[in-house]
This record gives sequence, C-alpha cells and structure tokens, in this order.
Amino acid sequence: MLGYWKGAVAVPPTGKAPITYTWYRDVLNGLIDTQSYNWFAWIIVLGEIAVGLGLTFGCLTAVVAFFGTLMNFSFMMAGSTSSNPMMFGLTIFIILAWKNAGWWGLDRFVLPAIGTPWKAGYLIKPTPKGSSGGQGKTPVVPL
Repeated sequence: MLGYWKGAVAVPPTGKAPITYTWYRDVLNGLIDTQSYNWFAWIIVLGEIAVGLGLTFGCLTAVVAFFGTLMNFSFMMAGSTSSNPMMFGLTIFIILAWKNAGWWGLDRFVLPAIGTPWKAGYLIKPTPKGSSGGQGKTPVVPL
C-alpha cells in the first residue's frame, strides 16, 4: 500500500505526474504522513471481498456496485488506468440495473425483508401515522 501511494504521489522531473489533481495528491500525502496505510490496506481487502461476494451472489447489488465504483474511481484518481475505466463504466450499468438484478440473486429475498427507499420491508415495520409508538399502551397477548 505504501509503495503504491508513494508511486502515485511522486512527481517525475520530466513528464506528467500520475495524479492530475493536486488535491487528491494532498489527500494521499496526508494518508502517508499519518501512516494510514497500516489499516487502509485491510479496508481495501475487506471491501473488495465484500463487493465480489455481493455481486457474485446478487445480495445488495446496488450498494456493493456503488462501493466497487467508489474504489475503482479512487484507483483511477491515483493514476492507475489499465482496465479501470471499463470496469467503472460496467459498474454504472450494474447500479442502473439493480432493480432487475433482484430476480436472480439473493436480493429477491433480502430486499423484501429489509425494504427499499420506496417501501419498508417486513423486518422493519413503519410506525403508523398518529401513533405515539405504542407508549402508554399495554399489548394484549392471547393465552
């Protein structure tokens, strides 16, 4: 991690630096100065595993595709090109198609349980309007 960051922030005497934006170089220099590479590498590894498993099994497809795109964008900002621009474009399509992705993966079962922005799931019950949340009422339990 440290070697990758140092290579990304290095400005060669001739030629163009890998990082185009100076504010992003400052962010990476700040992470190097605070020795954040010790724990940041673990976040990247765990994030890549979570994105890979989420996309493979179709669980929370839009969420993991968003975070995969965020990681990929960070790599591109640091000057690493290779296949990253194509992967970035593909993940945008996955995010846009996430609702249809729920028919084939675990989202078919997970999203109805936890809900979506437009409909609450059966595990998360919304409080009815005008209700005080059940305060002051004794529940009736049949015997």
